[in-house]
Amino acid sequence: MIRVVLVDDQSLFRAGIRMLLASQPDIDVVGEAGDGREAIELVRVTRPDVVLMDIRMPVMDGLTATAEILGQPDPPKIVMLTTFDLDEAAARAIRQGASGFLLKDADPEFLLAAIRTVHSGSSVIAASATRELFEHFAEAPKPVPAQFASLTDREREIFALAARGLSNSEIAAREYLSEATVKTHISRILTKLALRDRVQLVVFAFEHGLA
Repeated sequence: MIRVVLVDDQSLFRAGIRMLLASQPDIDVVGEAGDGREAIELVRVTRPDVVLMDIRMPVMDGLTATAEILGQPDPPKIVMLTTFDLDEAAARAIRQGASGFLLKDADPEFLLAAIRTVHSGSSVIAASATRELFEHFAEAPKPVPAQFASLTDREREIFALAARGLSNSEIAAREYLSEATVKTHISRILTKLALRDRVQLVVFAFEHGLA
């Protein structure tokens, strides 16, 4: 079971999401919170796998709560909920370590797929959307870390394509590789660069002028 916590100040919105998630045999909603401060305590008590976190809330906003939750040992994956597809707050949350963002009007099937994808740790939510977000809110690039030099030529090619938001299947078709081989390359790249997932790979690329 994927244990999920919902955090949003609109009770009607939470009720709708809860009904959707409750209809799935592999998802269990273990708690709800109406602001970030409640969310921190709820996460500590319930130990969820995934948190759906609204950005704008009273008492404590989603950014502050996300930073505090991700600072705890063995934190859950956090997906930010926003009404804007180009939201600077979402970009800040992803830089803090959130696993991606979802629009509040996303299709139910996309929301369910996103929860499962983030829980599996094997991919990200809309890497292409993340790329667009960071293109819009680009900052001055930082120096490239020394560990980037440890990537092989092939890994650098795969890195560049993944940073552009291409999926494993798209990279495989472009590079004439199997998806399994691409997945192995991505895993090695993430390990070498100490990145958690492909969202963090996109962030890394933009922060260091490699995108």
